[in-house]
Amino acid sequence: MKIRLETLAQMRTFAEVLAGYLRAGDLLILSGNLGAGKTTFTQSLGKALGVLGRITSPTFVIAREHPSSTEGPTLVHVDAYRLSDADELGDLDLDSELDESITVVEWGAGLAEQLSSDYLGLTITPCFDVGDADGEEVVDDEVDDERRTVELHAHGSTWQDRLQQVGAAMRTVAAAQPEEEEDSP
Repeated sequence: MKIRLETLAQMRTFAEVLAGYLRAGDLLILSGNLGAGKTTFTQSLGKALGVLGRITSPTFVIAREHPSSTEGPTLVHVDAYRLSDADELGDLDLDSELDESITVVEWGAGLAEQLSSDYLGLTITPCFDVGDADGEEVVDDEVDDERRTVELHAHGSTWQDRLQQVGAAMRTVAAAQPEEEEDSP
């Protein structure tokens, strides 16, 4: 499933919608280039889940736990960028807390899949270029750099139905959003 997000507000809305479908034991594996929006997504997700603490990139500490301010699960935020292999990720002992928490692993593709056969992969890609009516690529310096495409890939049986529900919820949200008005001269 592919979702086009035009603004940071839409990224926050997407994270809020997805948070409504998450439960303890869920693993999210985030991919995307540096600056793609992985941490921004996780910040919005944490806010929607009602977790405590400021969510920042855990690049140098590798993993941070954010307990819930309610009765919800803890958010475990991992940055696997500095890890060289899956064994190093295994050394973090994340699987001991996996059942009780929601675990988000940035830069986790190729490493974090060992943690669970059921996980949701998210690839976040910035969209800086636009095309003209003929399909020719045109770079528009006026276009804001908040636009992203998020590709979601369900792995395992627990995500198959939920991914369809997330897609339906996002279509409902998109349909309810007012279109931006054009500036009048």
